[in-house]
Amino acid sequence: MIKKDREMGRPLKLGVNIDHVATLRQARGTVYPDPLEAAQICAKAGAVSLTIHLREDRRHIQDADVYALKKAAILPLNLEMANAPEIVGIALDVKPEEVCLVPEKRQELTTEGGLNVIAQFDALKETIERLQVNGSEVSLFVEPDEKILKASANTGVRVVELHTGSFCDATDPAHAKALLNKLIHGAECAHALGLQVNAGHGINLDNLPDVLTVPHLDTLNIGHSIVARAVFVGLETAVCEMIEAMSS
Repeated sequence: MIKKDREMGRPLKLGVNIDHVATLRQARGTVYPDPLEAAQICAKAGAVSLTIHLREDRRHIQDADVYALKKAAILPLNLEMANAPEIVGIALDVKPEEVCLVPEKRQELTTEGGLNVIAQFDALKETIERLQVNGSEVSLFVEPDEKILKASANTGVRVVELHTGSFCDATDPAHAKALLNKLIHGAECAHALGLQVNAGHGINLDNLPDVLTVPHLDTLNIGHSIVARAVFVGLETAVCEMIEAMSS
């Protein structure tokens, strides 16, 4: 059922970001809905990994969620995080299967773009080495820019996640086409550098067919649109719908 990469014959995988399950919980300060239950449903529906973003302001995912999800070992855990000492310390303690380093600003509604790997190269390289020695695979959330991708490869990471948000949010067709072409070129560049290519941000059922034209994709990390769809059809169905759409 899962779409296969034309060249490598590998299945395209879905990682589900469950941050906004915690957003609903934090809005009322209740104990529900529980991200752990969401994780179980996502696994049942066919997701291959879980993404959570432990923000410095703890607006949704809390420290206890990170530890509980890792202990439960329902699916491999992809911890999104800023390169901030406190959060790095938690990642070193928890040892998630993957850490995705992302930029973070307090005033943003959601992550607004990719890391400036060139400007932050030394600091990122040091953190990447610490996390990798500790047993976590590290990815960088980046724009599909050739210079950024080359710098990413030089940090020692083996994985990048291309920021698809600019394309997914574009309303002008010509601009959207140009942004999609940048993603295609960025994926080709990353693949040539020997990097695994993941993608995420803003992907939904409507723009997914265009995202699937990007080559060399290994994993799509999708959250908000799945949780929003779950309001109407339930989380298991929402995940299944996305996996089915990824196969078409």
